[in-house]
Amino acid sequence: MVLWTYATVVLTDPGGVPLNWRPLREEEKGDADPLVGLGYGIAKIGTNQSAVPGDFKNLDIGFCLKCNRLKPPRAHHCSICNRCILKMDHHCGWVANCVGALNYKSFLLFLFYTSLAAILVCLALLRVFMEIFNDDEVDLTPGKLAATFIAFVSVLGFLIMHITLVGANRTTIEFQAKDKKTGLTWRYDLGWKKNYEQVFGTEKKLWLIPVYSKDDIRRMPALQGFEYPTRPNWDPQH
Repeated sequence: MVLWTYATVVLTDPGGVPLNWRPLREEEKGDADPLVGLGYGIAKIGTNQSAVPGDFKNLDIGFCLKCNRLKPPRAHHCSICNRCILKMDHHCGWVANCVGALNYKSFLLFLFYTSLAAILVCLALLRVFMEIFNDDEVDLTPGKLAATFIAFVSVLGFLIMHITLVGANRTTIEFQAKDKKTGLTWRYDLGWKKNYEQVFGTEKKLWLIPVYSKDDIRRMPALQGFEYPTRPNWDPQH
């Protein structure tokens, strides 16, 4: 599972903003086939119709000065990939890829299974650790054990941090940039259950593998990274 999830994170495109992307207006959504293109009924791909940022001021639509185009909610420009990434969390050097909307679940599962593997390694080394102090012939130094333990704690801490972020429906970028004034009324915080479904899907039997059900992909736009449900009656002033 460690290798599977790692390969998925590395090989999966985190999600880029298509050229000339713009959000669909309400009257256009009814005509869109939910299974056509990357937008799944959320955005038209390859449209040449121009749009002004002011038209979508209530939709949390941004404008990237580096790409010189509109970007969906929660998308950010990655200076390493040199493009805007959908629901960008961070650029990870360990996987040589950005972590975004389309591979975030795989990234979390990679951390989870790596932590489990590290726990098993630590348990297997406990007996050896005890023998170090009684047997000079044991070919393992306390330094090697300490390095294993530090690696385990680091991965586990990273996993706990991201589990907390998922529960609040925030990315690492959003957490670092959050305004204390609006920290308790984050517009995308739908409650911990729905927040987890935004990342893992509604099919709980698939939560521990890096795939989604076809039904979830069809009816959950957040899994594609272009549009996200918000809190009812959300007010940025409170």
